[in-house]
Amino acid sequence: MSIITVLKRQLHSTSLKIGDKAPLFSGIDDSGNTISLTHYKGKKVVLYFYPKDNTLGCTNQSCNLTDNYELLQKRGYEVIGVSADSVKSHQKFKAKYQLPFALVADEDKKIIGDYDVWGNKFFLGKYFNGIVRTTFIISEIGIIEDIILVVKTKEHTKQILVN
Repeated sequence: MSIITVLKRQLHSTSLKIGDKAPLFSGIDDSGNTISLTHYKGKKVVLYFYPKDNTLGCTNQSCNLTDNYELLQKRGYEVIGVSADSVKSHQKFKAKYQLPFALVADEDKKIIGDYDVWGNKFFLGKYFNGIVRTTFIISEIGIIEDIILVVKTKEHTKQILVN
C-alpha cells in the first residue's frame, strides 16, 4: 500500500483541542430562529455534530440526549445539534422524535468547517467525506472543556456526564 493510499484512508479528527476558545457561530435553527454561541454565555453547552437526520445512529444519539435532557439541564447543560441538513429536514426530525433542543441547519457547512468536523470517514467498506460525528462540551465562558471523538450513540449522555 502506498503512502498516499494510507494518508487518504486516515480518518479525520478535529484540529480543535481541549482548552481552546470555542469558535463563535451563528445559524438558523429548526424554528427558523437565529441562534449563536453567544446566546448561551453563562451556560455549559453540549454542541454535537451529526451526519444526517433520520438515520439510525443520528436518531439513537438524538433520542439518548432527549431521554436525558432534564438531567443534562439539571447539570447546567444546554444541547445544540448541528448537521448540514435543511431547516425543513430538522423540523421533521425534531417533530418525529420530540427533540427538546435546537437543531441548527448548516447547509453551507460554515459551522462544520469552523469546528473542523468535515473529513474522511469509513462506512460500509467505503471511504468518503462527510460530517465526522463529534461532540464538544463548552464551558460557561466559551472554552472547550471536552471533545468526544468516539461517540457511543446509545450512551452519549453517559459520555458527556463523565466530565
